[in-house]
Amino acid sequence: MTRIYVFPGQGSQAVGMGAELFRAFPHEVAFADAILGYSIEELCLEDSQKRLNRTEFTQPALFVVNALSYLRAVEKEGARPDFAVGHSLGEYNALFAAGAFDFITGLRLVQRRGQLMGRADGGVMAAVVGLPEEQVTRCLRDVGQEEMDIASLNSPDQTVVSGAASAFERVEAALLSSGAHQVVRLKVSAAFHSRYMRSAEEEFARFLSQFEFSSLDFPVVSNLHATPYAPEAIHACLAGQMSKAVRWTETIQWLARQPEPRFEELGPAKVLTPLIQSILRRTPTARARTA
Repeated sequence: MTRIYVFPGQGSQAVGMGAELFRAFPHEVAFADAILGYSIEELCLEDSQKRLNRTEFTQPALFVVNALSYLRAVEKEGARPDFAVGHSLGEYNALFAAGAFDFITGLRLVQRRGQLMGRADGGVMAAVVGLPEEQVTRCLRDVGQEEMDIASLNSPDQTVVSGAASAFERVEAALLSSGAHQVVRLKVSAAFHSRYMRSAEEEFARFLSQFEFSSLDFPVVSNLHATPYAPEAIHACLAGQMSKAVRWTETIQWLARQPEPRFEELGPAKVLTPLIQSILRRTPTARARTA
């Protein structure tokens, strides 16, 4: 059996997440509070200031909860996985799990990432359901080529688009007229994984250059290329990920070709598991299962 740990990204957060984990790992919680300058426990469990859904707070919160979920899983299983993968922000947890960097470094990275991405206001993201990628691409080319991009290929029948708010209604109409079942606008503050993140990407690349990363203890499959990370490519992939599409379908298809793959999602909610199941149903050679 090939054990694969999966880490979710933004959209999986919810008030109340991490309660048991915070009690189980007080030292990591104390480190997080010191780095962030606020109580991670208060943010996740109470969110009295209504900040959890703001990108600059969401990203550190999810990194912490995902990381503690991994530490608990290792304690429980007594062994590490054979592969790890994460969706967007979740990729930082996959790299943390594989030993690319420690908990404190990972938290500093996602804190800065969240700050930079949170500055880019005004964009829009939407999930397109029931339309193949090729048709979504055609619609963007016809009516939104200069303003919207594909942000994530989540499954064979779910694609996320991202870009300028001024183009959304025009693109939405084209997608629906082409046969999309739904076009669901996402609750985000900016156009992540699109051309509108390029200035943030450039600044983040400069920030990343301060860090050195360790070799991986096991493979992590990258969002950017849908293949395992090359040791020398971590800096470039983490920066490039911000403005480019998450190739989730291809990533899961690659992992599904491993011997007897078993996917287990760690984190606050099972948001990726249904997508993985959808991909596996449409992958003829897949003999995988999910936990």
